[in-house]
Amino acid sequence: MISLKSVHKYFGTYHALRNINLDVEEGQKIVVCGPSGSGKSTMIRCVNGLEQHDEGDITVNGHMMTTDEKTGNLIRQEVGMVFQSFNLFPHMKVIENLMMAQRMVRKKTKAEARDTGMKLLERVGISAQADKFPGQLSGGQQQRVAIARALCMNPKVMLFDEPTSALDPEMISEVLEVMTELAREGMTMICVTHEMGFARSVADRIVFMDEGEIVEAGEPETFFANPEHNRTRKFLDQIISH
Repeated sequence: MISLKSVHKYFGTYHALRNINLDVEEGQKIVVCGPSGSGKSTMIRCVNGLEQHDEGDITVNGHMMTTDEKTGNLIRQEVGMVFQSFNLFPHMKVIENLMMAQRMVRKKTKAEARDTGMKLLERVGISAQADKFPGQLSGGQQQRVAIARALCMNPKVMLFDEPTSALDPEMISEVLEVMTELAREGMTMICVTHEMGFARSVADRIVFMDEGEIVEAGEPETFFANPEHNRTRKFLDQIISH
């Protein structure tokens, strides 16, 4: 479903991604963790075409990521992305946030787009908030709206970029619950997160990144019980002790 081969990314002289190799099969759940600045978000932004990689190949559902805008748009239609800061349109009601891309990209009628939007708001447990503005919702509710909005496009893959890091602790579980449900339903997912409980229960593989590299990748049981590298052990000690 997703393949990164020898991917490099530079920001000026800064080498943000170094020789990234990662394959994600259909239905797999991959959790990416690592210290701040390790390249996690840059990697998934390259998968979605929000950042252009400089070397190597990225393939999503059979389409190779190129600088061609048509290809990029095609890939983005198949890849839903949820950001840490929600990125909802504040001047639009919740349901209008969900309808916009469906109407513009999928060319759905107003009625079709609203119907899909309402079904997905129900799925994430907030259909009662459909006619409110994002600013009237809690952070957890806004993030659930963002997930529903991404699902409106019927994506083949969902990317999550630290979706709970901007939330108050009591709101984190409601977002993780929605993500866990998606995982159970078989959605292909790459999730950048420090929520290790979620990683243990949902991930097929955990990828640890540091300094732009994939240092280690493995199944949760092995990753937590017997990490191979000192850098991984140090990171786990810090994050689990917190």
